[in-house]
Amino acid sequence: MTMLRRPGVLPFLAAETALYAAFLWRDLTAGGAGANSIKYASILLCALFAVLWALAGGGDRLTAGALVLTAGADVFLLLLDAHYGWGLLLFCGVQLCYFLRLRALGRGSLWGARLGLFLLSLAALRALGLLDPLDALALFYFVNFLCNLLCALSCPGERAGRCFSLGLALYLCCDLCVAAYQFPGIFPPPLDNAVRVGMWLFYLPGQVLIALSALPGSSSRGDRV
Repeated sequence: MTMLRRPGVLPFLAAETALYAAFLWRDLTAGGAGANSIKYASILLCALFAVLWALAGGGDRLTAGALVLTAGADVFLLLLDAHYGWGLLLFCGVQLCYFLRLRALGRGSLWGARLGLFLLSLAALRALGLLDPLDALALFYFVNFLCNLLCALSCPGERAGRCFSLGLALYLCCDLCVAAYQFPGIFPPPLDNAVRVGMWLFYLPGQVLIALSALPGSSSRGDRV
């Protein structure tokens, strides 16, 4: 309950819940028409919440920076639906911020796994004739995201660590839905629709948990990076 008593936390959660319900309703009843602006507002609110705590309340600045970069990436990937390379570059910056946060917490880096998975994935795509610069950038992002999640799962039972690792796990579920969405027709129509809705079903709760994980004083180390 301590987290909920923090200034602004309950209004933040109430606003995010309202936005979440609004865009899910549009996704489920109107095929997503008009939902993108609501979705983007929910991501901006996460970034604003984290930035205000970082500047005025001693919250984690790396996480605040990551959420600002997330909002920037979603300009390209959600609002403009164009310039995907720029969006992916910003998401790589997001994962760099999370990597630095995990290093400040004393978690492992998994350098060998990052390099090995990236090179193996590049080789597999090249063998299939599917490799291009955008695919390589997407692989670099995803491998680092996966390794960051594995490092985050080693966080002890502190509240910030639990919020952060669960937030990253939900964020990963979103990305898996995004990957599946790139191949329409592979799944039967009901599953295709579930994948489309699932992207944001997982994404916003993940971002909210990550924002909450940046509150100061929630763990013994790393909340004031």
